[in-house]
Amino acid sequence: MNELLHLSTRAFAGFLSINLPQLGDNWWQKFVVSALSFQQQRLVAEKRIDDVKQFDFAALVRIVDQNWYNLARSLNLPREGRSWIKELQTIRNRWAHLSSESVSASDRYRDADTLARVLAMLDADGVLRGEVEKYKNKAIAEMSSLNSTKEPTPKSDQRDAVDAPISTPVAEPDVEPEHATKFFRLGDIVALRSDSSVLVPIIGIDTSGSEVRYSVFHEGATAQYYERQLTADQQPSVESSALTAKELHAHLTSLILLSPSSTKLFSLRSGRVQFVPYQYRPVLKLVRADRPRLLIADEVGVGKTIEAGLIIKELKSRMDISSVLIICPKALVAERKWFLEMKRFDEQFTALDGSTLRHCIEETDLEGEWPQQYEKAIVPFSLFDSNLLFGSEGKSRRAKEGLLSLDPPPKFDLVIVDEAHHLRNPQTFLHQGVRYFCENAEAVVFLSATPVQLGSEDLFTLLNVLRPDLVIDHASFNQMAAPNKPINAAVSECRSAEDGWQGRAVDHLQEAADTQWGKLFLRESPAFQSAFDLLRSDEIPDQKRVAVTRTIEELYTFSSLINRTRRRDIGEFTVRTPETLNAQFTAGQQELHDKLLETIANILSASHGQQNVKFMMTTVRRQAASCLYGLKPLLSDILRGKLKDLEVTDESGEAPTELAPALLSQIKACVDEIISLAENLDHNDRKADELLKVLRDKGKMQNNKSLLFTTFRHTLSYLADRCEQEGLRFGVIHGGIPDEERASLRKRFSFDKERDDAIDVLLSSEVGCEGLDFQFCDLLVNYDLPWNPMRIEQRIGRIDRYGQKSKSVAIVNLITPGTVDAEIYERCLLRIGVFNHSVGGSEEILGEITEQLRSIEESFALTAEQRESQLQQLADNGIRRIQEEQALESKQAELFGLNVPNQTWEQEIEEAESFWLSAESLQKTVEAYLASKLEPLGEYILGEKSLKTLRLNQEARATLLDALRRSPRSTEPVWRHWEKWLKGDMPTLSVTFDQKSAAENNGSTYLNVLHPLLRQAAEELQRNETPTVGLEIVDTTLVPGDYAFAVHQWRNTGVKPDETLVAVCDSPEIEARLMTLLQTATDSTDGTSLEAEQTKELDARHHSKWSDARAEHIARNVELVQHRIQSLLASGTARCQLLENQINAATNEKIALMKKRELASAQRDGKRRLEELEKSSETADIHAKQVVVGILRVKSGVAK
Repeated sequence: MNELLHLSTRAFAGFLSINLPQLGDNWWQKFVVSALSFQQQRLVAEKRIDDVKQFDFAALVRIVDQNWYNLARSLNLPREGRSWIKELQTIRNRWAHLSSESVSASDRYRDADTLARVLAMLDADGVLRGEVEKYKNKAIAEMSSLNSTKEPTPKSDQRDAVDAPISTPVAEPDVEPEHATKFFRLGDIVALRSDSSVLVPIIGIDTSGSEVRYSVFHEGATAQYYERQLTADQQPSVESSALTAKELHAHLTSLILLSPSSTKLFSLRSGRVQFVPYQYRPVLKLVRADRPRLLIADEVGVGKTIEAGLIIKELKSRMDISSVLIICPKALVAERKWFLEMKRFDEQFTALDGSTLRHCIEETDLEGEWPQQYEKAIVPFSLFDSNLLFGSEGKSRRAKEGLLSLDPPPKFDLVIVDEAHHLRNPQTFLHQGVRYFCENAEAVVFLSATPVQLGSEDLFTLLNVLRPDLVIDHASFNQMAAPNKPINAAVSECRSAEDGWQGRAVDHLQEAADTQWGKLFLRESPAFQSAFDLLRSDEIPDQKRVAVTRTIEELYTFSSLINRTRRRDIGEFTVRTPETLNAQFTAGQQELHDKLLETIANILSASHGQQNVKFMMTTVRRQAASCLYGLKPLLSDILRGKLKDLEVTDESGEAPTELAPALLSQIKACVDEIISLAENLDHNDRKADELLKVLRDKGKMQNNKSLLFTTFRHTLSYLADRCEQEGLRFGVIHGGIPDEERASLRKRFSFDKERDDAIDVLLSSEVGCEGLDFQFCDLLVNYDLPWNPMRIEQRIGRIDRYGQKSKSVAIVNLITPGTVDAEIYERCLLRIGVFNHSVGGSEEILGEITEQLRSIEESFALTAEQRESQLQQLADNGIRRIQEEQALESKQAELFGLNVPNQTWEQEIEEAESFWLSAESLQKTVEAYLASKLEPLGEYILGEKSLKTLRLNQEARATLLDALRRSPRSTEPVWRHWEKWLKGDMPTLSVTFDQKSAAENNGSTYLNVLHPLLRQAAEELQRNETPTVGLEIVDTTLVPGDYAFAVHQWRNTGVKPDETLVAVCDSPEIEARLMTLLQTATDSTDGTSLEAEQTKELDARHHSKWSDARAEHIARNVELVQHRIQSLLASGTARCQLLENQINAATNEKIALMKKRELASAQRDGKRRLEELEKSSETADIHAKQVVVGILRVKSGVAK
């Protein structure tokens, strides 16, 4: 067949050379060059092709296809000719990428018949058409022979052998002598007598010795055994079993659980968090990227930490990651932010201090790998210093070992860096240490609210650390952005679909391809060429227009590197309604406050303005602004040196250090005087009274929930007493409350007011609410105010978040005029607008404002007027910078591909969800597993609601425990918890398959896709045979009848491996909808057996579908590999050259050493990736396995 296609090239070239010039002037450019694919156009330019006879068969068929309407109209070609041409393109691809299996005679006849019809249409010469007829006759003869003898067609070895009606026989490895007397024959499957579970095929027989010796294929190699060592395979032959509809669901779910697909997400609804669709955008980007490296530059309040947790779950389901390193600011370690957030995903992390990190480095140096007990670790920025990186000075070898000296280096499956903008300076130890971990990690995720702007040095630095192979220097960074503007214009044309949109979109893509980046990386990509070619076809229906729009959006050069979700992209969740309540000091309170300020001034004078003393006095001053009744216990704690439990830190996470004993004794008299005044303070507290009035009013409403924040533990304690006296139902939550109690308080806070155990008011510190969501509450009270606007944003974000039912949330700020809080609130925070709308996109600017606020307020030498003026100026500058930043980012959004409409990513996430991984399907899978493993009629999962009870007796638990122990042991907390229950005495376990229920019931066991019970079930439900099933469904849109169907599992190998379930059916309409119909089909009463003819037709249909898909997959794989190799060589050369220049220019020995290691790492990485790509280019295939066959009966009537 390949020879016939080659001979047909002349017929096509002759047809086109005669007829194309008659279509009009400039025919070569208009009808030939413009009809070619992007890649083919490049060949025309490079090889200076100027005659159609110089094109290959694929290009000639394409030219006919692209010019079909002009040629058909001019030559009166038959309408069906277009279909023949389309089919001929598929035939050419299929024969260009044949597998080792033979092509059936029927397929060969069909392909030759299509070619014959096309050649007749082109009026090709009779000799060629005669050859095609001979080929068809041979195929017919073979089909006739097969029908009469029922013998299978012999398999051919490769390509041309397929054309022969009889395959060339292949010599066996050993020829059996006729006189040999032996028990086994070549090809028999036998078992070892010593281990009957080991089955091996016989590939050779030696009868020359005193005992027959057999060669078998065992564990990838040839082994020899004497006859007495082998025994016949005693395992019963596997017969096809019949499934019920419920068992079919479990069977398909188990297949998908063990075969992740790039089109479906496993992390959907996997954590104990609320389901928020946009938080899966970065997960999709990471799993679809050519390298798993991503900058999540979402604004504050969008949920970057949760997105990181979802990424962990997704990667776990795909590559079974075990080692994860989180690097973050010290404040986030102190507040246990990451520890608590990861617990919501059933992940256990350990925060490392300096000595533990040093231990890990020493163990890695000795053992060659990071210690397993710390494979999930949280490391603060503050630990990255010279000693960590380069080792400490000393005589012993080990004393000198630093992180950069480790060989091999520590390799983490995933590295997450929070607040990654702190890496902005490449000269810091933090930057160098993080870069080192990233270079040796499988996957990397950076989290930062860094503005996505071309001029942003921070953005360049982050992308350079993430993908040094792409973002090599500032020039490449700017070149990378150049194609995005025309790409954005092309996307806009596709969305508008106005007259002439296709031509304009093509022009924009051509402009993108002509940029320097486009020439090097873009125009060679299969996605670009596919979009370019499709846009030039005649008319594109809406469905294809949407598809090509999405393809072009994937061309954004930063699309796979950056995820940027802004609050305005997803819409403001609610309207924020702020209210200020001013509560004046009483005369006694004012006296105490004034005396306190005077005492602070004296203490600062005595300490000569030491920084830790300034911080301490600022803390005291803020406590006074918060609550004077918390002043006495705070001052007592200072005198007694008990500050570590106060939960008060500055914005960098540093807690106040204890004062020196000498200074304490010097200021004790002053402090005692303040304490004495505080003890005698009257109980008329106007601020607390205002609060209680707010809480009482709220308590009368249908939604009576109030969430209060304060910075200080002593304020919390005081307010708890006031709430107790008032008779309010309240709870207190802070950093010292155990996690289980925090979860219980949160749950009670969510209860309806009618319940006796409900909480109406929750009093919380800053740290107390970390990792908890309160979207059911719509009133937030700030009893005092952090100076950091981002902390205020995080407070408000606890209720102003996705899922908030109220149209507006009330924010009540309690302020006492004349205090430090009042100054900052009125002069700065109010004017910035943090209480009215989200300012999460300006994190860096607000961080600088916070530092300047501290500087102003800690400068006790300033007069009141000077302080007011500086605060006013600070707010003005901050507002101006925020507005400028937002305007610049909006202007440059198109350069980064950020303007993706909501419906686009919402649709992508909807498509990534699978019915077969839903809570209902997972429950059916577990039930089917338990029925197969235990008593089939037993009832093990009890309860109609989402929270259920798993009940297993001791014998059943022992059976499951035995099965669990046969799987590889895991150190995961979920695995250990499951094993512990199976070993224990409790017959019941609270379980849920539902994400919302898991979030609300922290003590329940969440049976999601990664739980060991689901993995056990999936493994156990695997079948060696192909089961059958009989189903029926009521559908008014389909023609009633019985339809034979089959489902196959396809495993795509190559550079982008994937696994999918593919349906085939004797009805094209049913086939297109089969996987959806199976979701609601019920058991049929009429059996499941297929006729032999139906089975044969399904096999033929599947082979045709598989053959076409395989040819397309191999062709696409070749294109993708070539593109990636070209990109890798271009970027790798540039990167290595840059590093060599930096080494030559380095004057610091340590910097030069670091750059040499970086160069060696880059060269190793480039070589490894090149070898992987070259291997992938040769391994593309589609491995198919039939997983179920059956009959689907469609009934007419009223669909339920």
